[in-house]
Amino acid sequence: MLPGYVGDGPGTFRFQLEGLSDAFTVVAWDPPGSGLSSDPPQDFRLADYADVLAGFVQALGYSKVHTLGLSFGAGLALEFYRRFPSMSSSLILLSGYAGWAGSLPPDEVERRIEQVRLLADETPARFVEAVLPSMFSGTVPQGVADEFAATIAAFHPVGLRSMAEAFAEADLTDSLSSIAVPTMLIYGDEDVRAPRAVREALHDAIPDSQLVMLNGVGHVSTLEAPERVNEEVRSFLDRVPI
Repeated sequence: MLPGYVGDGPGTFRFQLEGLSDAFTVVAWDPPGSGLSSDPPQDFRLADYADVLAGFVQALGYSKVHTLGLSFGAGLALEFYRRFPSMSSSLILLSGYAGWAGSLPPDEVERRIEQVRLLADETPARFVEAVLPSMFSGTVPQGVADEFAATIAAFHPVGLRSMAEAFAEADLTDSLSSIAVPTMLIYGDEDVRAPRAVREALHDAIPDSQLVMLNGVGHVSTLEAPERVNEEVRSFLDRVPI
């Protein structure tokens, strides 16, 4: 399980670690520059993250896995599949993009990367204040938002810049039609970061992909609607052989 460029693996997927481990071996990864992982070089790009992920999977002793990613993590899952297609049994993409360059207008990409460049040097409180409102719907329980805020506040400035700049450049649209493993897309209908045009383009481009919509849910659906996400993931994986 691969988190977005804010937060970390265990914080983003804590309900999945708890709710799916009865039937699956569940691993929440901290990409370089987040959580307990060390910072990457500033010039790291999405392919570099995918290469590190492949090494991590192999270090765990697996040759093939189900790959689930949220936001940046969904784009990373697509790049991981593009570079190592034999290592993914399926793809589960939550609030996903084909890279920012592949899914967003150029002016929006520029706005996001400029925001990151400014906020990376801000205090944790200022960073949380700026990004947290776009992560959830307006009805998210306050406790859920507060817990994720604590995760966001522990951001790595170097890692934040590296992930955002890598994703700003990424355009995976040309590789989507070649995806040949079962793929499920999950989006909240109140996701302001990955809106309707993004999800429809991804769904249309990936052959035989399944699109699941969660009503009343924002960007970080793993925390805002964990029971629904877990139910969809469990049902999907029960039908997919590894």
